Amino acid sequence: MAESDGQEKTEQPTAEKIRKAREKGQIPRSKELGTAAVLLSGAFGLMMVGDALALALFKVFKANFSLDRAAIFDPQTMLPAFRDSLIALLWPLMGLFAIVLVAALVGNSLLGGINFSSEAMMPKLNKMSPAKGLKRMFGVQSMVELLKSIAKVVFIATLAISVLWGQFDNILRLSNESLPHAMVDATSLVLKMGLVLCLALLPIVAIDVPFQIWNHTRQLKMTLQEIKDEYKNSEGKPEVKGRIRRMQQEMANRRMMADVPDADVVVVNPQHFSVALRYDKFMPGAAPQVVAKGQDEIALKIREIAREYEIPVISSPPLTRAIYFSTKIGGEIPEGLFVAVAQVLAYVFQLNNWRKGQGRKPTALKDDLPIPDDLKVDEAR
Repeated sequence: MAESDGQEKTEQPTAEKIRKAREKGQIPRSKELGTAAVLLSGAFGLMMVGDALALALFKVFKANFSLDRAAIFDPQTMLPAFRDSLIALLWPLMGLFAIVLVAALVGNSLLGGINFSSEAMMPKLNKMSPAKGLKRMFGVQSMVELLKSIAKVVFIATLAISVLWGQFDNILRLSNESLPHAMVDATSLVLKMGLVLCLALLPIVAIDVPFQIWNHTRQLKMTLQEIKDEYKNSEGKPEVKGRIRRMQQEMANRRMMADVPDADVVVVNPQHFSVALRYDKFMPGAAPQVVAKGQDEIALKIREIAREYEIPVISSPPLTRAIYFSTKIGGEIPEGLFVAVAQVLAYVFQLNNWRKGQGRKPTALKDDLPIPDDLKVDEAR
């Protein structure tokens, strides 16, 4: 949709876009970083096992070039000779291969991390299109890779010629040395020159890694419409979320209404609010608890249930507003309202006893119940 609207991809990719790209196998990779890691590890590995490898090669050459005529023409001696040569070279080469293998795994996962994508392994028919193939061949990415390869070849070739020219005398001096010293020195010389050439890849890596990160981010950039669509898909449409909230509120209201019959009193502001309170006088230190509260239609429903279960309904607008705005359902009333609520409960308990014929009718509840200033609520609310 965004592309058809002609919008430019100017926004940074979201976390969800990056996650989906990883699932498709789209992660930043630097071939130069992997190549440099393998070559440098190989050079350092050869420096570690170079002497052992050179001596092993000398033993192999000496053993195989010292065979007499009868052994050369005897088929039974070739297999043992091959076995002995392989064993002699096995341990130095295994150490070298282990170092290179670890470096290959680490070097290729340094940028982008380790990622397995089954989707990237699936064949894609669109890649078989000649038109798209030509587009890839002559695209910006291909041109950059071509220029990078040319520059790399020129740079490495120039450096290699310089290194060879600088070591020319040492190379000629090898012809005057005797075996096996000549092989050890030759190996050391080759390793030093190879290490210098491998180190020459580091400037190329330093350029290629930031470019690959930048190019990967550029390819994943999004339009504003794509971000809006992703937000709708992940968070849901506003009307659906509103409907879910309404359903959740209705369920909470039904649970709350089920607790109203357990209340001892319902205090109301005749116009808007109702609060149902419960007090467990058999629990020492317990404060009155709000079992239900609401306004407008919910307030009327609370009063209706209270009348149905013969729960006293007391009109006290200041106290009702103070409890409504300072408490949560299931919570206790604040300490500042203890005295006012205690007077209401005392009146209710006396009223219930009078109705049962166990006492005299209580005097009317005072209108000016003690409510702290910090809990008073303006009537406009």
